[in-house]
Amino acid sequence: MTQLVRNETPTEYFKELVEAALVRQRLQAGELTAFYVVNLLTTFIHLGGELRTSLEDEPLALQLSRAQEIGGSRRRHVLRVLGDVSLFVAGFFPDSLNRRLVDVDYYATLGGYAYESLSHAESDTFAPVFAELAESFLGFVDVLTEVSERSAITTNTDVLRLYEKWLRTSSRRTGQLLVERGIVPNASIGSRFLQ
Repeated sequence: MTQLVRNETPTEYFKELVEAALVRQRLQAGELTAFYVVNLLTTFIHLGGELRTSLEDEPLALQLSRAQEIGGSRRRHVLRVLGDVSLFVAGFFPDSLNRRLVDVDYYATLGGYAYESLSHAESDTFAPVFAELAESFLGFVDVLTEVSERSAITTNTDVLRLYEKWLRTSSRRTGQLLVERGIVPNASIGSRFLQ
């Protein structure tokens, strides 16, 4: 008899999906970085009050500005939440940004900057993780997008939206999805036609 329900924790489930997505995306990630991404996904399943507040109340740019004015562990905490929220929203729910005031590039810029800022603390065990996330932010967005699609939480069926995303980010994965749908991305168009 075939088992219909898999007995695994959310961590095991996301670990399998993240590892497979990293291979398919040809993104080299350190073991600790891959673990961080898996833990990020597991954490967002149980979206706590502070993370929900980060998503709903104050624009991320204002949070970043405030983080620059404070110091110490509080600054690091705000930057980490900002980087994590940016990566999660841009990767797991890119279609939710459809026709909003801000797009994936906004989250990529803020999240990449937050992680880059965190990577400079040599005493932090996660400094190399944050450096890797900052350096390959869009690659990790693609990994989370693939995990999202394979989790059947969201799909990229709107080809125009997919093309607009590719124009904004030049993501290799998004370009490949367009090719799979029979559309050859044309970089000469540029983003000047996007509104």
